[in-house]
Formats: sequence, structure tokens, C-alpha cells
Amino acid sequence: MQAAPLIFDALILAGGRSSRLGGVPKQSLVLGGKTLLERTLDAAAGARRTVVVGDVGSLRDHPSSASTAGAPPTHSLPPGVLTCREEPAFAGPAAGISAGLAALAEHGGGAPFTLVLACDMPLASEAVAVLRDAVVAAADGRGAMACSTDGREQQLAAIYNTSELKQSCEELAGRNALVNGSVRALLANLDVQLVTVPAGSTADVDTWGDAAALGIAAGSQREDQDQSVRSQRGRQVVKSQDETLEEWCRALLQAYKLEDVQVDVNAVLALAGVAAHAVVRPAAPLTTFIAGFAAGLAAAPGREMDSASMDAAMAVARSLAADYDNEAAAGTPGE
Repeated sequence: MQAAPLIFDALILAGGRSSRLGGVPKQSLVLGGKTLLERTLDAAAGARRTVVVGDVGSLRDHPSSASTAGAPPTHSLPPGVLTCREEPAFAGPAAGISAGLAALAEHGGGAPFTLVLACDMPLASEAVAVLRDAVVAAADGRGAMACSTDGREQQLAAIYNTSELKQSCEELAGRNALVNGSVRALLANLDVQLVTVPAGSTADVDTWGDAAALGIAAGSQREDQDQSVRSQRGRQVVKSQDETLEEWCRALLQAYKLEDVQVDVNAVLALAGVAAHAVVRPAAPLTTFIAGFAAGLAAAPGREMDSASMDAAMAVARSLAADYDNEAAAGTPGE
């Protein structure tokens, strides 16, 4: 006898600052012709009700989606998908989960289970399928949390018992601990089974290195999403992510008097992504720096490898970065 399908609502978190992506919204990045938000909505297919918590303004207009009171304008969402925003904005995922549950309840939600998904995991469909099967197989009211093959838990790729999740949100709210609160604290007392999901299915995008490792090239977001507007001599200049990276690369090469050197930006980002996922995220810049230093030594074997030369190289980069930020409104550094 076939088991009954899982009845669940879906709560998608898309409210972060994307600070390590230079402010480019994660949900607007494109992989395989779809934004990460669209891919996350696909992963949540089958939900009775779905709410997106955060900013969907970077996506294309789609007039047929529903919106809750106080939510940002909705764009490019399937019919019936709700939107809302945590209060205040950027108050963190714990506050976002609470806001999403309230929006679902307001619009007839209240399924026994709630799928919680961050919007920055482009391969999450594989993980969700395994989680759904695990909850149905257990048939004991427990939720299921994704666990990578190396044992790391992914709390924002999980199916939770809705009643337990609501109660936990109420408890944190009662202690004024929801805003910028700990997701771990929110979920600590929930009864979930840890379920190993396919390798890579919970890989997330926090940096351009992460994006490159997953096949998302810098600047791959749609043209109407891929714009960074900066003021320059009294007028607005619009630059794509690719243009910004190429400009910065040229500025660095000029500062080091290496104008003739060709740099494969995507290859560097890919290396950073590998280091971030294989070691720890802070290993990404360390790895690319040491790799570049080693490459320079190999190209010029007569140069000494000493701490002074490394310190000098890092000092130039730090100084140039500060100047780049200060001079952005006046033109490219070095002009």
C-alpha cells in the first residue's frame, strides 16, 4: 500500500543582505536559466501554501502573485505564492521564519509540516525529495533536517513539525530574542531526524567563489538584475558585476605594474570556491593569495620568498581597496 503524500507548507527565506556578494541579491543569481529563487520555488513544488520572506523586487514583474500586508512588491512569482518581510528588515532568519509562519496562517496555511528553505541552495530539490520521503517513512510526526555527507547540519534545508516550530517562535518572541536571534536557539528543542542528503544538494552561495564553484559565473544574473549603480561626477553610472570585477582586476595589475599579465577571473573564483567548500570559507582568500604568490615565484625564480615581500603585497592590496571605495564616485582608481 502506497504511503499518503506529505502535506506541507513551504517557507522560503530570501531576506539577507548578500554583503559578501557586494549587495547583489542571492535570489537574483542565475543558474541554468533560472534565478536561485525560481529554483528554490521548484524545490518546494507540492507545498499546499508557499511564502517567500524577503525581497523579490529584483525579479521580473508578474502581476498574478498574492501579497501580504506590508510586503514588498511581488515579481515573477507563480500564482498564489505569498510574500512578506520580517520586521525589521534584515532581522535574520529566525525572525524571517516567524514572519513566514504568520503569513501562512493568515492565508489559510497550517499544514502539519513546514518546509524551510534558504534561497541560496541551487541544488536543493534533491535534498527536499529525500527529506519528504524520510518524513513520510517515519510517520511519527517528527520533521527531518538535511545533513551533508560530511556530517554538517543544514538547518535552513529542513521540514519541521509546524506546531513545534510555531511554539518555538512564540517562546523566542516572548523573550524578545527573535530579532537577530539564533536559528540554532530557535530550533534547539524541535524533534527532527537528521537525514543524509545527496552530496552538493545543500551547497550554498555566500561569496562569488561559492557561486563559481556551483557554475554561476560572476555577472551571470539577468541584465535587469545585474546592475550596480554608482554616482560618478554628478551622474549615474551602471556597471555589471563582470565590468566591476574586470575594472578591479585592471586596477590591481596596474598597482603591481603587471599590466601585461592575463588573469582568468572565473578560474580564480572557482579556486576560491573549492577551498571554501573543501576546507573552511576563510581558506578561500588565503588559498588564492598563496597560489598567486607561488605563481609569481615560479615565474621569477631569482626572487626571494620572505615575509617582507608578502607583507608589502598585502599592504598594496589593502591600500588600493580603501582608495577604490573612496574614489568610486570620482572614477576608476589610478585614473
